Amino acid sequence: MKLRQTNIDKLKTETFDVLVVGGGINGAVSAAALAGKGAKVGLIERQDFASCTSSNSSNLAWGGIKYLENMELLLVNKLCKSRNHLMKSYPSTVQEIRFFTTIQNGFRLPVSFVFLGTLFYWMIGRFFTKPPRFLTKATIKKLEPVVNTQQAKGGFEYSDCYLYDNDARFVFNFIRNSLNYGCVAANYVESTALKRDNGLWQITAKDTLTGEHFPIRAKVLINACGPYVDQHNSMARLQTNHHHVFSKGIHLIIDQVTSNKRVLTFFASDGRLFFVIPMGPKTCIGTTDTQVAEPKAQVTEADRQFVIDNINALLVLPKPITPQDIIAERCGVRPLAIEGTSGKADWVKLSRKHAIDVDSQQKHLSIFGGKLTDCLNVGEEVVNLVAGMGIPIPYPKFSWYGEPNDEIKQEFLHQAKLMELDSLTHPSSSEPLTTRFWRRYGAHAFGLLERIRSDPSNAQLLIENAEYTRCEIEQAAQREVIVKLEDFLRRRSKIALVVRKEDLQKAPGLKAACKILFGDQAEQKYNEYFTEH
Repeated sequence: MKLRQTNIDKLKTETFDVLVVGGGINGAVSAAALAGKGAKVGLIERQDFASCTSSNSSNLAWGGIKYLENMELLLVNKLCKSRNHLMKSYPSTVQEIRFFTTIQNGFRLPVSFVFLGTLFYWMIGRFFTKPPRFLTKATIKKLEPVVNTQQAKGGFEYSDCYLYDNDARFVFNFIRNSLNYGCVAANYVESTALKRDNGLWQITAKDTLTGEHFPIRAKVLINACGPYVDQHNSMARLQTNHHHVFSKGIHLIIDQVTSNKRVLTFFASDGRLFFVIPMGPKTCIGTTDTQVAEPKAQVTEADRQFVIDNINALLVLPKPITPQDIIAERCGVRPLAIEGTSGKADWVKLSRKHAIDVDSQQKHLSIFGGKLTDCLNVGEEVVNLVAGMGIPIPYPKFSWYGEPNDEIKQEFLHQAKLMELDSLTHPSSSEPLTTRFWRRYGAHAFGLLERIRSDPSNAQLLIENAEYTRCEIEQAAQREVIVKLEDFLRRRSKIALVVRKEDLQKAPGLKAACKILFGDQAEQKYNEYFTEH
């Protein structure tokens, strides 16, 4: 809270080279890239960072195999390159995973033909992953008994990748890096009015927690509002070549249906992709693909039933999944970029490729669409466009993304080994502390080692069934701009996705975590969360 208030004070008084509006993946990488290369950057987000589409994805960073059917070869080529680059840049976080695909009788294409498509996809992906393999019906049943093969024709297995933790955490780490590079970022700050005057953008911002309005000044404005890009542009009466149409996707989180660490892939009853995705000790199932008119959406009974009906039809389970088995739900609107203003397009065939509209005279960028897979390209493209508007970029060759170099990692591993860190790992944890600390915090994990050296009890799990130690929560309180309990439970971590609400409320360590995060406001923040949820 102190860091947030300090940044709000700076937003009021400083003039920025660039102000980014929106703290999802597009805004996060824009801020991190620009700040890392030396521009003076501000960022505001009217809710929490990664609170909209960027925290409701499938947690997959894939090369877009489904776009092969529409012959979008250039897009697939670009996304595969981006996926490979992400995997090399974030080896602890963006990891290869096998997609185990079953094709049912009556599918629109022969299994052998679709399998040839996976070989072509592997080739486009520069053979960077493990090769695909064909699966007979018997092989599917042998390797994954949970799959219902009664109506199966066969299948195949290929590789893409996924985010080991979750999408919101991945996005926040870009926000955190931008802060390290001098960006002034604040969540729960809304842009309510804007105009260009005397060569500057004059933004009226509102602190949504206090209701205070204050001005922000910037030479360049980047609209990275995700599904709300069009709405924000309308406030400034800006015309763009692109706009959005929306597709709603939902996922349900249930108890683990298979211990195998692979994504089970099917085509749902409506012909679209359906995933069964590992999520630590739980399983994420979905998704829907429903056109909606507005960027705000919620899970409906029909959505929920669609996912439940498909999971029960596609898997052989000890007992059918019911609504009572749902631990948590995710609902996000995918903003799909479309050129022109007519709105006439086959939205089902629209891809997630991004588009950036530039108004050089007004010094304004609007970022439309986009996939997490392509995020590093978005950051670099934004830097080039801002430089073209005359904003100095002092360190154009600075590498603003990626895990710390191997020398730093080896030093961390050496220190962790000397202090026998992994011996302090709780028996219920899914991985050793050394692995988890490095993946989540990189070089900032050294601070956790220091806390544990001073007091080994800091390595204890504070919240039952949640893989967060006391020292991690202490560090989050200092560095992660947490305003509400939901910010921590749902976006800095995935605790609220894998622990049932009633179990979470009974967990004795949660109130202790609130005390660390919020001090004297702990009780208020605790009650606020369980009242709203």
